[in-house]
Amino acid sequence: MIFTNYQFYVDEFVRMATDIMRVPEDKNIAAYRRGYVSLVEPGGYTVTNANRGYGEITGERAPRLPQMPAYHLTREDRNGISIVNIGVGPSNARTISDHIAVTRPHAWIMLGHCAGLRDTQKLGDYILAHGYVRDDHVLDDDLPSWVPVPALAEVQHALEGAVAETTHLQGYDLKSVMRTGTVVTTDIALGNQRFAHLVERFNQSRAIALDMESAVIAANGFRFRVPYGTLLCVSDRPLHGEIKLPAWPTVFIASRSTSICK
Repeated sequence: MIFTNYQFYVDEFVRMATDIMRVPEDKNIAAYRRGYVSLVEPGGYTVTNANRGYGEITGERAPRLPQMPAYHLTREDRNGISIVNIGVGPSNARTISDHIAVTRPHAWIMLGHCAGLRDTQKLGDYILAHGYVRDDHVLDDDLPSWVPVPALAEVQHALEGAVAETTHLQGYDLKSVMRTGTVVTTDIALGNQRFAHLVERFNQSRAIALDMESAVIAANGFRFRVPYGTLLCVSDRPLHGEIKLPAWPTVFIASRSTSICK
């Protein structure tokens, strides 16, 4: 299960899945692409794999997307990969993870954008979370903030390996585009006058990134015993006078971010 906070990650997932449905299986080099039989979009619009004797399109796309649209790349045994655009904010992250936890997914990860907090970070750099500062408060009554939410080694290795495969980098070169560290999740929108009060927490926790969803997804994974992980990309640097402007996502997407889903 993949949670994301930007639609273009979903668009890339759908593009990749559609290619899998169309390209002959013997030309799909990556082994993980084999065995998928359908792509199911909101509203029940389903594209089945032409290379496995199906090749049909059934249903209709939803005339209006639901609040948190989900897309499913499925296998015959009903396993597969799903991606959900959860939107922005810790409340959304808690609501969707509460609901999806009852389906007992094998694992879930947060894939999205974040604010970079360090001078050495660049737009588009990867962030692999190995710790969380929970400043969102949406789970305080169910999982107190003093309960540690540790990183899971198996998920960490898998995400680091995925970045290495995508970037074709290893060792120090890989570390030059991917930082591993603490992510702060807050319920305060960037630009809010209270945002400055978080700076002390950033310094104390050695945080390298800030977002509004990741710690909630991780904490609910810990709470419901669903393996979890977080891989983000730096989209702005608010502490360095570089706020997210309307034109930046276009540059960001074109440079590096769409490769994450591959």
